[in-house]
Amino acid sequence: MTEPGSHEFTVASTTDIHIGRVVGLRVDEVVMPGGGTARREVIEHLGAVGIVALDVDNTVTMIHQYRHPLGHRLWELPAGLIDHAGEDPVEAAKRELVEEVGQAAESWETLVDVAASPGFTDEVIRVYLARGLSDVDRDVLGEEEADLVVRKFPLAEAVKMALSGELVNGATVSGILAAHLVVVDGAPSRPADAPWPDRPTKFAARLEAKNGS
Repeated sequence: MTEPGSHEFTVASTTDIHIGRVVGLRVDEVVMPGGGTARREVIEHLGAVGIVALDVDNTVTMIHQYRHPLGHRLWELPAGLIDHAGEDPVEAAKRELVEEVGQAAESWETLVDVAASPGFTDEVIRVYLARGLSDVDRDVLGEEEADLVVRKFPLAEAVKMALSGELVNGATVSGILAAHLVVVDGAPSRPADAPWPDRPTKFAARLEAKNGS
């Protein structure tokens, strides 16, 4: 047995179970500290971005969106997938802000990186603070987008919603609380292009290899 904290969790073997459009599921046999192996189910994800779009009066734009796994609509930040491995996350965030709520922003800062559930998925979402907002034309791209309800909330009210359980989306809760710390309490944010060491890459690489074959 190795000293706690020193074991290298190598993968003895891996099996692909499902490779879909947005996620992949694989099962790894991971070498454990005692010398045996343990099965670990891993959901691979493209990675995503979320946006705290903040007006000059400290109101934040959120959307009411149906989430099928939970079976009801949630209040969430505008967000979306990073389409491919080489896409700049800030550009993805700009795209999603236009597509979902019809807004553009002059300035961008990194608030938080959120590992959705690291016990079984590599999904990590980067949440940005966007300011200097202006309205732009919004193209409704599908049935889900057409169903979105867009509403602005005072940032202080959004914080209360997070603490009361009205907001449950992890990136939304984290982003709202972080934005309050930055905007109201003066906590430092990071540059929009700050390093993102935990950005998911495996699933995007799979799709590009598949599409290129």
